[in-house]
Amino acid sequence: MKQSAGILAYRWREGDLEMLIAHPGGPFWAHRDNGVWTIPKGEPEDGEAPLVAAKREFAEELGVRCPEGPFLELGSITQKSGKVVTAWAVETELDPEAVMSNTFAMEWPPRSGQQAEFPEIDRVEWASPALAKAKLNPAQTELVDRLLRLVRH
Repeated sequence: MKQSAGILAYRWREGDLEMLIAHPGGPFWAHRDNGVWTIPKGEPEDGEAPLVAAKREFAEELGVRCPEGPFLELGSITQKSGKVVTAWAVETELDPEAVMSNTFAMEWPPRSGQQAEFPEIDRVEWASPALAKAKLNPAQTELVDRLLRLVRH
């Protein structure tokens, strides 16, 4: 079973909650929108604590330092693929235009024998809870609900 750890960044704008969601890079995702966005996340390295992995992945995938916290535990969810994602939320400010993701290589076009590089994340945006739930991987929408329960009084 694959494990992943991630950070759901959030902020308040005129009393409304917004969450930072990320669109995966690469040709497979290029023309897909609703249901494919994600929180910045990745697999822990051997012996790496999940929160440490989540902070590292946030920095790698967004190209900006992960906020210091405090971090709110959101628990784990299981995606359709079977991957278990453990997540935390952190309040922060971040300019989506400042995001510069790390890259990955893959054969492209298919069966061409040529390698092409793509960003892991091609864009991020601040979204209302309703928009985040429409755009996120369906299993990750539970993380939105959990954050809402933690920050709403």
